[in-house]
Amino acid sequence: MEIIRNFKQLVNHLKNADTKKRMAVACPHDSHSVEAIERAMKEGIADFILFGDKDKILSFPCFADKADLKIVDIKDNDEAAAAAVKAIKDKEADILMKGSINTDNILRAILNKEHGILPKGNVLSHVTVVEIPGHDKLMFMTDVAVIPYPTLEQRVQMMKYLLATCRSFGIECPKIGLVHFTEKVNPKFQNSLDYVELKNMCEAGEFGKAIIDGPLDFRTVFDKEALDIKGIKSPIDGDGDGVMFPNIESGNICYKALTYFAKAELAGLVMGAMCPVVVASRGDSVDSKFYSIAMACLLG
Repeated sequence: MEIIRNFKQLVNHLKNADTKKRMAVACPHDSHSVEAIERAMKEGIADFILFGDKDKILSFPCFADKADLKIVDIKDNDEAAAAAVKAIKDKEADILMKGSINTDNILRAILNKEHGILPKGNVLSHVTVVEIPGHDKLMFMTDVAVIPYPTLEQRVQMMKYLLATCRSFGIECPKIGLVHFTEKVNPKFQNSLDYVELKNMCEAGEFGKAIIDGPLDFRTVFDKEALDIKGIKSPIDGDGDGVMFPNIESGNICYKALTYFAKAELAGLVMGAMCPVVVASRGDSVDSKFYSIAMACLLG
């Protein structure tokens, strides 16, 4: 598979796919979600089952004339989320997406011990894909939205999700930088000790074909000149595909700074459940929600 280097290429790849994914959407009552869904339908990359208030859904003109669109009329948001999750569990849909419902509410439905869709032993974690103007390939990140201070056990699963995402985009041997404010291991910072364990696991072959190195500062993961100036030797060699952050604060600040100051576009998913979950913020752009749908279709 050819490496997918931007979101336009991702959409074209999906348009040429033999089959379309089925998405269960909880509470598509907001204009940004509706526009993203409409765009995905026009591009022909996914089919949708919409769970929510039918009157609100049909108030959007783009849905009013679609006689073949499946809408399950449920007025209560939590009941709509539970029904969308059930559609995943019953294999009526391949991907879960939230609309205007709060993220906490959709996560409660996913985590429900009796009816949820989190396999035993898995953790939920977030993977973000970023397209930055002037950068010649996509950047992959974890975790900017779900796990505040990952344990080593959580980092192992986060790394697996991150690598799986990179490979779905055609990167055979992902190069992942373990980000810290310095390149030195310091016992005062547990994440730097965890990074050593992750590197050892990678060298032992536990993550498959991959290059994992750190601690590295963010710039030296992607900038060979900075790496050389500092006199640092790294197998990533300034050509990183993705990064793992020390904690949620650093990751969240980084990706929001990239979107605001560098005008980056992004897609993001929660992984670890029985299917990819699109949980874009209610304030995210239409483009971000559409690209998140496309990312989910690739991974689903």
